[in-house]
Amino acid sequence: MNAAILLVEDDLTLRTGLADTLRQEGHEVVAAADGESAAQALRTRRFALVLLDLMLPRRSGLALLRELRARDRRTPVVILTARGDESDKVLGLELGADDYVTKPFSLRELLARVRAQLRRAQPAAPPAETFAVGDALVDLAAFELRRDGTVHPLSPKEAAILALLHAEAGKAVSRSRFLDEVWGGDRFVGTRTIDTHVLNLRQKLERDPAAPRHLLTVHGVGYRLLLQEDPA
Repeated sequence: MNAAILLVEDDLTLRTGLADTLRQEGHEVVAAADGESAAQALRTRRFALVLLDLMLPRRSGLALLRELRARDRRTPVVILTARGDESDKVLGLELGADDYVTKPFSLRELLARVRAQLRRAQPAAPPAETFAVGDALVDLAAFELRRDGTVHPLSPKEAAILALLHAEAGKAVSRSRFLDEVWGGDRFVGTRTIDTHVLNLRQKLERDPAAPRHLLTVHGVGYRLLLQEDPA
């Protein structure tokens, strides 16, 4: 699976080592040492995957991710974070990152995550389907959720979560099913990643995210979607 990968990392030794390893895997690698260089690369061509360090000179990785997701919600992004930067990991996922690895990481782990993201990017976009959830309209093909005149973009993972919940509307969907069907059984993804994506979805879907009426937690199991509020 040869792919064009943008590697954004300011540490020269790490950047060189990762680029060499990815090229040995058969990938084309464009390496950027700072946020501005990466932004220019993203404006001039498309990549199959972006490996993005968050601590960058000239423009932060989070700012770069925000700019990318404003125009491109499909290119997989794996963020590289320092150990202990939990808030940056969560914010990165909320901004649309697909996965993260924590430094220091093994090359084997990183390559596994790269392969997993490239595999998931191969299928076609979610089916051209729209459905209502309360007063919100979900458009899976456009990766959008509209509510009260506002259009909220959906990341590929958020769209896949809603597609699965809609297919099982009213029923509890276990976290293990989300891991299997949305994340492809990636053993590096944990339940906290699912929970973070659901919290982000509630911000877009619910009038009061702190007291959800449609995207509900089923304690000890997972989540369920009510297309209309429970009259009880």
